[in-house]
Amino acid sequence: MELTAIVESLLFATQEPLPLTQMATAVKETAKDIKEAANDPAEIPSYVEALLAVDELSIREAIDSLIAHYEKDGRAFTIAERPHGWRLCAKADYAEWCRALFPGKKVQRLSQPALETLAIIAYRQPITKAGIEAVRGVSVDAMVQQLVDRGLIKIEGRAELPGKPLLYGTTESFLDHFAVKNLDELPNSQELRRVKLPTAPEEQPGNAAPEETQLSLEPQPQAESGEADAAPEAADAPAAE
Repeated sequence: MELTAIVESLLFATQEPLPLTQMATAVKETAKDIKEAANDPAEIPSYVEALLAVDELSIREAIDSLIAHYEKDGRAFTIAERPHGWRLCAKADYAEWCRALFPGKKVQRLSQPALETLAIIAYRQPITKAGIEAVRGVSVDAMVQQLVDRGLIKIEGRAELPGKPLLYGTTESFLDHFAVKNLDELPNSQELRRVKLPTAPEEQPGNAAPEETQLSLEPQPQAESGEADAAPEAADAPAAE
């Protein structure tokens, strides 16, 4: 029994991402059970000993082999790595067809101001609301609340600054939405993190700011941002899974 076939069956059997460690453990424990259940050593299948030595590297090689096989055969699906592991998913080319199975779920679209706000948070997190406003030059109250409601950002704590302003960062849903396993996979992540950005006056040494109140974590009705740069909705999730 080939390891690639076993790994494929594990990924097919669950909708949740599987870490390499979990798959390796499942393979080894099953092989151990088969060996212990045999009454005669001659009854132990020849593949069992090899599976008892499976490790994370072996699982990763099996995944790479499956991905190459799917590409060669022109399959509509592949194996993608997510923040918590690997999973089978449809390719982005077939996203619209897959959405037809879930008519009640509308694609979440973000306006240009929301995308800009999200980008600043993603590349410079953790960051305060005042820090975001210093870069954008406009109030971001509505945009930040919208991103919190959609589960794309979360409150990370409070900054060690006068007034203890809230700090915001991205969530695991953000990584899944944009099909990246970590923040380092964002375009030009290293370069954009080093770019010098404007600083909020209240975050400069010697300037005090009133304590910031926490935004509601409960979904709120869509609010008018009042921003002059509001744009038509854009940015779909890149792939259907």
